[in-house]
Amino acid sequence: MRGTKPLLGIEQSVKRDGAIRAGEHVLIACSGGSDSVALAAILQALLKPLRLRLTLAHVNHGVRESAWQDEAVVLRVAAALGLPLKVMGLQLRRRDEAAMREARYEALERLAREAGATVVATGHTAGDQTETVLLALFRGAGADGLAGMPARRALGMDLELARPLLRLEREELRSYVQFAGLPYAIDPTNADRTLRRNAVRLALEALRPLFPGLDAAVARAAEVVGAELAATPLAAARRQVRQALREHEALDGVDFEHVEAAVRALQQGASGRFFMAPGVEIEVAGGALVVQRK
Repeated sequence: MRGTKPLLGIEQSVKRDGAIRAGEHVLIACSGGSDSVALAAILQALLKPLRLRLTLAHVNHGVRESAWQDEAVVLRVAAALGLPLKVMGLQLRRRDEAAMREARYEALERLAREAGATVVATGHTAGDQTETVLLALFRGAGADGLAGMPARRALGMDLELARPLLRLEREELRSYVQFAGLPYAIDPTNADRTLRRNAVRLALEALRPLFPGLDAAVARAAEVVGAELAATPLAAARRQVRQALREHEALDGVDFEHVEAAVRALQQGASGRFFMAPGVEIEVAGGALVVQRK
């Protein structure tokens, strides 16, 4: 990653996706890994543009020997970014993945309420979304499972959970952290092949060179399915654009990002002409669209 433009591009992507909203008080869940350190740095960069209040939070499970090193990394990140930090240690009666996840979210909810935060943000990435969708498929889940993790959901009364990095890949986030000169920890349990998620992750590592953009594509598909299930205005706008292209026999060969550009214009009430594919454009004006073929 060279220069500041890639950093700005990542920050603008998070701002544009809208999982974090202007004026919010955000509790950032930080394990010390590169994904959550990147999340803290990105939101700190967006602090003024989005008028955010930020608090960093670390939950120490106390399970593995390196747990205190992870906590030390988060202390250094908080100091480097100038963010207040809350830490909570856990006394676990069970140490399976489900029990630890449940205890972690309960701790984050308590820390958020102590801080007065209205949203808890986590550093789940496009890669995490791919693993979640595949694990759901392997369990035989229905459409809800294919929707993966939502970018935003309720976590408790007057508190929400946000995942602003679901469209970003681990490598670009690690590069962001390295460029910013911030420390991060490496989780040794990621190499444990007895854990199902790690087994899926290792299989995906072999597939990614053959399918560039695999994670981003799965994340997009999950987001589209989730929007359809929730019957959001975004899903309706997507159907409107795709139906218009289909009626003009122009849908084949049009990629997702070009459709999204027209969808954003429709939702924002903007006007403009949008390239869809060679010889196909969409003109948006006054909340209506016209497909033009040349």
